[in-house]
Amino acid sequence: MNENLYTEKLVWFKQNEKPETVLLIADNQEFIKIIVAWTNLDVRRTDKPSGLSIESESEIWEWLWENSSFSRVELKEEIGIPFSEVALENKMKPLIGNRLIYLDGTVNSFIQRYLRERVIKLFEVKSKKSAKKS
Repeated sequence: MNENLYTEKLVWFKQNEKPETVLLIADNQEFIKIIVAWTNLDVRRTDKPSGLSIESESEIWEWLWENSSFSRVELKEEIGIPFSEVALENKMKPLIGNRLIYLDGTVNSFIQRYLRERVIKLFEVKSKKSAKKS
C-alpha cells in the first residue's frame, strides 16, 4: 500500500511543478552540475516506505525524501567537483526544497527544458563559429 502511495504522491508533485524554479539554477554552474549528475544516479524508493500520517504538502515531500535512497559518494563522483559532505548537503537543500530534483532520478520538467535549450544554443553557436571559419 505505501509503495502505491509513494508513487501517487511523487506523481502529484510532478504534475504541480512551478516554472519559476528555473531561476534558481540560471547561471549557477554548481547547481547545473548537480542536476545533470542527479539524472545519472540510481535513486530508489526504500523497500518498505514508512506510513504517511500527515497530509500537508511540505510534510509529504519530506516523507518522500525520508523513504528514498541514493549514494552521496556516487553523486559526488558524477558531479566532478570535490564537495565535502556538508557542502554537498548545503547545495542540495535548495534543489530538494524547491522540488527541482525528484526521488526517481528525474528533474523538474521546466529545468529539463531549460537545460536542453542551453545545450541547443551551445551547438548553434559552435556550428556558426565553424561555418565562419570555413
